[in-house]
Amino acid sequence: MGTPARVVHDAVSSGAYRTVGLGFRAVGVGGDAMLARRRFEEGRPVSSDPRGAKALAALAGLRGDVLAEQGSAVVEPMAIREDGEAVDLPVDPGPRLVVFVHGLMGSEHWWCLGGRQCYGDKLREDLGVTPAHLRYNTGRHISENGLELADLLEDLVDRWPVELEEIALVGHSMGGLVSRSACCQAAERGDRWVGLVRQTVTLGTPHMGAPLEQLVHRGSAYLDKLPETRPVANFLRRRSSGIRDLRRGSLVDEDWRDQDRDVLRARAVKEVPLLPDVTHCFVSATVTHSPSHPLGRLVGDWLVLQPSATGVGRTRRIPFEEEYGFHLGGAGHIALLNHPRVYERLREWLAAEAA
Repeated sequence: MGTPARVVHDAVSSGAYRTVGLGFRAVGVGGDAMLARRRFEEGRPVSSDPRGAKALAALAGLRGDVLAEQGSAVVEPMAIREDGEAVDLPVDPGPRLVVFVHGLMGSEHWWCLGGRQCYGDKLREDLGVTPAHLRYNTGRHISENGLELADLLEDLVDRWPVELEEIALVGHSMGGLVSRSACCQAAERGDRWVGLVRQTVTLGTPHMGAPLEQLVHRGSAYLDKLPETRPVANFLRRRSSGIRDLRRGSLVDEDWRDQDRDVLRARAVKEVPLLPDVTHCFVSATVTHSPSHPLGRLVGDWLVLQPSATGVGRTRRIPFEEEYGFHLGGAGHIALLNHPRVYERLREWLAAEAA
């Protein structure tokens, strides 16, 4: 009597797990197809509309590496954007350029959080700088986006209509890692633009890695060990290369090339030096007013812990100078994109460099 019941139970269970697995795969594939079909709305590219750009940015963050390999028109090359459109040069190019690099699943619209005036426009009014807001495929490896940023800036210097005196890079979250990767790769090959960099600013950047991606990486490895939870593991492993790079703050190809991306213990990341003779500024945040509060130490700004944003890890340390750091208490990760206190400090740093 027991044996037939066991056979029926195993058959039902096996079918259920296969159904769950197919369901997870369908969510990913269906999401890709749905947004691909929405390439145009009323004759205007989806990417030019803020709502469409938001949807495409989310898709790029999740599956942008695969879509790029497939040559999908849903993801577009890195570009400077004005009013949603890709442009060759920002408006009114002057001698001081400030490049804004958004984070994971973001776009240039993110800097206008809550419909407020973005940092770049304020800096144009207060300091006379030329802001350039990038949009890029955040699902690709950080090192790949870093190389593309280096190429874009080298080309930009060639076409700049006036004498370009200095460049500042401002990156939020992943954008700070992309900026550092670009500086590293440009310095190695001797790009002209890197010699014009006077400042870098990272806002809530996971220099030492992001805890959520670390948790997902470990969790998917353990879930893969059991057939009952393997469909969940397979779904989690569909996350993009860009998301995976956030686990340890990887900046160069050597960190991921010729490696099993799902292995629990990977070789150490390559230490990338900061550019010499450049002021490197950083901003961290915690949801509590004090970074030493137990909750603040546990969750940071909800996505990045304060030590990671300041370049301090258990076994690694980025040689940032404390005087060029700023902590924003009582704020979350997204608030760093447009916050009056962050802008005040950003303006002070850039004004001091100009002086």
